[in-house]
Amino acid sequence: MIKLLKLEYYKNLNYTPFKIFTIMYFAILVIFLCIGLIDVKVFGSTINLKEQGMYNFPGVWNFTTWTVALLKIFLGLIIVFSICQEFSNRMFKQNTIDGLSREEFIGSKLLTIGIFTLISTILVFVITLFLGYQYSNTTDSALVYQEIFFIGNYFLKLFTFFCFMMFLSILLRKSIFVFLAFFGIWVGESILAGIETYTKVAGTQAAERTKILQNDFFISKLFPLESMSSLIPNPMVRTNMAKMMNLKYEFTYPTESLIACIVWCAIFIGGSYLILKKRDW
Repeated sequence: MIKLLKLEYYKNLNYTPFKIFTIMYFAILVIFLCIGLIDVKVFGSTINLKEQGMYNFPGVWNFTTWTVALLKIFLGLIIVFSICQEFSNRMFKQNTIDGLSREEFIGSKLLTIGIFTLISTILVFVITLFLGYQYSNTTDSALVYQEIFFIGNYFLKLFTFFCFMMFLSILLRKSIFVFLAFFGIWVGESILAGIETYTKVAGTQAAERTKILQNDFFISKLFPLESMSSLIPNPMVRTNMAKMMNLKYEFTYPTESLIACIVWCAIFIGGSYLILKKRDW
């Protein structure tokens, strides 16, 4: 393991995009976690998310993990550039000539992914606790850790996403093709999810429509990007403003999406290994 970590470290040490996007990600992550402390103007109205209760326990876990998960594309770029440049610079071929096996290559990338995911998760956990204890209306221990499972969901969401980007990078080898494929898959999933939703709620009343969206099983939630997204729901319906509009927050733990993400992780890792093993590089 130490050997693989050293190998990844020296590969990326002098790779400028790797260092730039890593610094950008963690800097913007901290800024995003604290974004609720400033006034935001929306359609001429000033909104302060702290005053909207977003830093109150237990909802703060939902708010911070959902917010910073929007930044996962920055680390995704790091993974893509790191892997694609190995193929474009023929480093992978040279490493295999020097004795690096396919298993060790996948292992080194998974270690990098795991370390980035773990550091990000720990940082979110620490800052969330600080913000919660600093600005929450209540710090009762029962409420503080009531929804801490969102931290675990955040870890799985990031890890699955990075495994997905690793798979696309090994499959396509060119960063531009990876981004085009990712965009195409995202659009495709959105269209299919929209069609499925429309067929289920078409012709129903508002109350019944809400119940269907909350309780019915949607096949689209098992898609890679949709299953990741479903792990952490949008927290904006938990704001004080949403409550004044009689919007109710109802959360059912997304067990199907959790299982789907674990399965997709296995598929992406296994698929990446099979591609490396079958192709003549």
